[in-house]
Parts: sequence; structure tokens; C-alpha cells
Amino acid sequence: MSSIKKVAIIGTGVIGAGWIIRCLAHNKTVYAFDRDLKLKKNLVAEIKRTWPNVKKLFNKKTLNLKNFKYFTSIQETLKDADFIQECASENYTLKTKLMSTIGKYAKSSAIISSSSSGLLPTRIYSKCKNPERGLIGHPFNPVYMLPAVEIVPGKKTARKYLNKANKFYKSISMNPIMVKHELPGYLSDRLQEALWREGLHIINEGHATTKDLDRAIEDGPGLRWSLMGTFLTFHLAGGKSGMRHMLEQFGPALKLPWTKLKAPKLSNKLINRLVEGTKRQSKGKSVTKISNIRDEYLVELQKLRKKYEKKLR
Repeated sequence: MSSIKKVAIIGTGVIGAGWIIRCLAHNKTVYAFDRDLKLKKNLVAEIKRTWPNVKKLFNKKTLNLKNFKYFTSIQETLKDADFIQECASENYTLKTKLMSTIGKYAKSSAIISSSSSGLLPTRIYSKCKNPERGLIGHPFNPVYMLPAVEIVPGKKTARKYLNKANKFYKSISMNPIMVKHELPGYLSDRLQEALWREGLHIINEGHATTKDLDRAIEDGPGLRWSLMGTFLTFHLAGGKSGMRHMLEQFGPALKLPWTKLKAPKLSNKLINRLVEGTKRQSKGKSVTKISNIRDEYLVELQKLRKKYEKKLR
């Protein structure tokens, strides 16, 4: 179990708020930083909105906001923190400058993790003091619900800090994925990006609506993917001989021009199709309403899945 108890979260947007909620649910002391004190009200509202589902998932009885402190001074935020989770916008210039500041004020032994979803850690930490403790901790939205986090090392990241980060994330009920070395987009986003690009082509050419494509995943592969990934699913598709037979049977299809991995131009026509399609799917429900429905579903799904995943994993 991790000995890390004091966590600083830099940035309180959607991802930062998610980290704060997850850490509070696991009795961590949280120091949150953002430039504007007015944002604190929104953050507390989000913590309270999510708490009914969060407490179900993690079997908590009460929300202890005494463990939560909000700062508008980055120096004050960092001074006692043992683990720092940065959640600023996806921009090399911004993150590199921010990591320089964080490295300056953080304790020399404090681990610094970026919530980046695709940037290279070596570049982000190029001007940071003690870059060997800098890494990527890429979560998935909603962070307070989903257990995956990709830990990505930079070229200077030391193994001991990767191991400590791994233990810390496990202490807040996450399932870390240790990425072997840095690559743009890491693992999951590269897979998601391929699916996204292919979907754009299909919609651009008028073959389907956004609802059709979402349903094609929701009612098919998506239900399997929440228990088994692509590879184990395909292994089963091969019958008794498993993956080998699957590759013999379906491998030749890889030579067929089924997919187009180059992204199409985001023309006004394509943008309108995407916007109008997802608007129709929303059926007038607000983002908050849909978020609450999604959260309830994720709680029930993860509780159900626990019965079966021990048999497979």
C-alpha cells in the first residue's frame, strides 16, 4: 500500500475535479490549485453531485471535506504534497513552463505526474528540476469512476518513481497500465483515435449516422470490451484453436481495403453531421443529466463485472 497521503491537484477542470473526488474517496488530503477562487464553488458542487455514486462504488459512508483545501497560490499548494497531479490544457509550451514552476516549488522527493492524454513526458519535463520523478499518469473520464491510468515514463524517469506512482494509483483503486516507453498518444488514445477516424469516414460518406455507429459499439463489441479487450475477444473467435485459427480465417481480410486510417478533412458538412447526430442522440437531456445516468450505469456495471473478472484476469 502506498504511503502517500498528501496530494496536490493542479487545475480543477473536468479531469482535475475527477482526481480530487477519487482522492477524497480514498481518504487522501487534497490540495487543489486554480487561478480563480470563484471556481471553488463549481468544484464543490461537482464533488457533491458525484458523491452518491462515488460512495456506492468505493463503499464510503460520508464525504469528508476537511481533507480538501483550495489554493490560488501554486507555491502554497505544493509545499506539503508528496504526489502532484497536473491537469492543465494539452499544450507543450504551457505544460513545460508549468512543470518548471512545479519543480521549483515542490519537495525534491515529490512525484510529479501529468494527466496528459498524448504528449511526450521528456518534452514536458525538459525544464523541470529533478526530471527523474516526472511521468505521465493518463486517466480516463470520469476519473472518479474509471480505474484505468496509463503510466508513461520519460527518458529520464527513474524506475523507483514509476513503482511509487504505481503503488499510489493502486491505493486509490486504479488499475495502472505500465507503458514500456513514451510514444505519442500512449496506448488507449491511439486505439480510440483509429476508431474515431474510421467513424468520421463512414459518416462523411453518408453510410451511417452517429447513432448508428455508437449503437454498433454499444450493443456489440462494447459489451464484450468491458470484460475482455480486442485480443482476448478475437482469441475466443477462433474456437477451440483460439487466436491461431482466428488469424488463419480472418487474417486475409487485413489485406482488403475495409478501413481508411487517414483522417478526412473536418469540413463544415462533416462537422454539422457530427453535431446534429449527437444532438439528436441527447434527446434534449443536459450534459449533467447524461453524466448522472452514465455514472449510475458505470457503478452497476463495475460491481457486476467484479464477479467475473477474477475468473479471467
